[in-house]
Amino acid sequence: MARRPVIKDVYLERAMFSSRLLFLTFLVFVMTGVLALRAYKLQVVDYGHYSTLAKDNRLRLAPIAPARGIIYDRRGEVLADNRTAFNLEIVPAQVQDLGGALLRLRKLLGVTEDQIGKFQKLRRGMPSFKSIPLRYNLSDEEVARFAVVRNQFPGVNIKTRLRRYYTRPKLTAHVVGYVGRINDRDLKSLDPYNYRGATHIGKSGIEKYYESLLRGQVGSRQEEINSRGRYIRTVSEKPPVAGSGLVLSLDSRLQQATYDALANYQSGAAVAMDPRNGEVLAAVSLPAFDANLFVNGISSKDYGRLRDDPDRPLYNRLVLGQYPPGSTIKPVTALAGLIEGVTSPDRRMFAGPYYTLPNSPRKYRDWKRGGHGWVDMDTALTQSCDVYFYDLAYKIGIDRMHDVFDQFGLGRKTGVDLIGEKKGLNPSRQWKRKARKARWFPGETVIVGIGQGYLLATPMQLVKMAGCLAMRGDCVQPHLLKSRFSAEPLAFGGVAHEEVKGASDGDWDTIIEAMAHVVSAPNGTAHRAFAGVSYAAAGKTGTAQVFGLAEGEKYEAEGLARHLRDHSLFIGFAPVDNPVIAVAVVVEHGGHGSRAAAPVAREVIDAWLSSSHSGKSTDR
Repeated sequence: MARRPVIKDVYLERAMFSSRLLFLTFLVFVMTGVLALRAYKLQVVDYGHYSTLAKDNRLRLAPIAPARGIIYDRRGEVLADNRTAFNLEIVPAQVQDLGGALLRLRKLLGVTEDQIGKFQKLRRGMPSFKSIPLRYNLSDEEVARFAVVRNQFPGVNIKTRLRRYYTRPKLTAHVVGYVGRINDRDLKSLDPYNYRGATHIGKSGIEKYYESLLRGQVGSRQEEINSRGRYIRTVSEKPPVAGSGLVLSLDSRLQQATYDALANYQSGAAVAMDPRNGEVLAAVSLPAFDANLFVNGISSKDYGRLRDDPDRPLYNRLVLGQYPPGSTIKPVTALAGLIEGVTSPDRRMFAGPYYTLPNSPRKYRDWKRGGHGWVDMDTALTQSCDVYFYDLAYKIGIDRMHDVFDQFGLGRKTGVDLIGEKKGLNPSRQWKRKARKARWFPGETVIVGIGQGYLLATPMQLVKMAGCLAMRGDCVQPHLLKSRFSAEPLAFGGVAHEEVKGASDGDWDTIIEAMAHVVSAPNGTAHRAFAGVSYAAAGKTGTAQVFGLAEGEKYEAEGLARHLRDHSLFIGFAPVDNPVIAVAVVVEHGGHGSRAAAPVAREVIDAWLSSSHSGKSTDR
């Protein structure tokens, strides 16, 4: 066998080793270059990005909720304040066994099923890293009890918060309103940026209407945290801007006097307004409720009690209640007759016990069974003669009457700064054709002339109407905001004025003199209620039927269930020559206007003219 050359094999192996070494050297060089380039990209090109990520791993941005603006009355008395409270809050992402933690908190701090249910509902609509309140207003003892076992509850904290507090929770419940916990419905509509860290929002009244002014601007705090998410220190802070403080035109003393006067009856509403500028001085809807119950989430039991109360304490009658104005409309009907030229102050007619339309046998009865005999406009207003106004309304016609009523604001929202205001109803032929798909009948005109039928008005509309009469056709928009603490322009766009057109000075003299006789004349319907007053007042009583009567049927209040009795109404103003207060009162199922509503109005006007009006008001 031939031998393989040894030298040739050695050279071959060396050549192969050299090529491998060269390849490995090249590979190492390439890999080193790649690593160098990667290191350059990480450390130089992407430094800012990864530096931010690193900071985010040790820093977090915590929102700081602003203090809500304080609400004052016109004298500077605080109506809605902020008080320090301790809340139990949970960050779900930091709790491993949330169900177990809630169970232990129930035993430790008496957390209820109702509170857990609200927490779970709120948690479903919020990110898991957000702090969500479980229980509000912990006592000092409860705070201390939790502090002892704090290390056993990671993600559960005691937070110091400002809690809304109403100093007169029932007195101003329907006007100031209340704040409540942010719920799922709120989360769908509010701006998440402006409400970072916030737990409450305005739910009703001034609190809701001026939410954008009261809430303030959220701040932020940059915090350093450890690997477990625990707070170490504050790196930087941007302080929040507190909400604007609001000064309302309400006078707390007059509000109390109005509440006390109306509290003699089961339900109703009363409004007092300065007719010169539209400032609402007092506004009460009864029955009322404790606004503080809603601040931290009302219990199911308490809410059920309010919701199921047949007198509806949650119902704001000031702007939601729509009532037939009854005979309080007669001064406006009389003025419409003068404006349209269908009557004169001295035109007399015989007002028997009923009125009939031409070619109609139907009898429209007067409230006075024997009738009033011969009456002119002054006598008809003073004694509230229905037959006179049946005849006058028929002569004016529904459409012309509608147009004059419209000038007084009937059938339109007043624009008062409260949520949910209804517009009432000022009927016309066109309205009925569109809304009811039916034609208008003359008998419907007749009863609208005395404030019945389709005609409906809210107490806020009635006080505006009273102010229009007091100021001889200068109709001013009612409003509650007087001023606010801020250098920025006032959000409320000022007071709107409207003018009743077509009436002469003599026409106004006739109407106002007759309204003064309603109060001062011995046969005036409000004479007894205003007996002995030291000022000159003007007004008009009203009685609004709750159900219709068949022809010839007599109304007998005795033995009727309360909910079937007539409403009692009154509008008025004082002093006659220089009005500074206009009032409107509705007492539900109170009977004749002279028996319930007029005495309430007397107490309100007395309170304002005797002491409150002379008091100093704040210009904050």
